[in-house]
Amino acid sequence: MVEGPPHVIEKLLQQRVTLELKDTRTLTGKLLGMDEHMNLVLDDAEERTSEVTRHLGRVVLRGSNVVTLNAPQGSAGKSS
Repeated sequence: MVEGPPHVIEKLLQQRVTLELKDTRTLTGKLLGMDEHMNLVLDDAEERTSEVTRHLGRVVLRGSNVVTLNAPQGSAGKSS
C-alpha cells in the first residue's frame, strides 16, 4: 500500500527540509508541523531568491503554495 503525502510528511517532522514555492522562492528550515490542508510550519527558516538570502525565523506556509518538498536523503524512511 502506498502512503499518502500527509503520512510521508509526518515522518519528516523535526528534520530540515527544503521547499520550492510557486513564486520560485526556496525556503529551508526545520519542519515543525502540518495540518489537514498541508499547511506547514518551519522553524529557523531561510528564504532564497535569485537576488537575496534572508533569515525569516518561524514561518507558516500555505500548502497550496508549495511545489516540492525535499528532505535529506533517506530521511523519509526513518521512524522516530
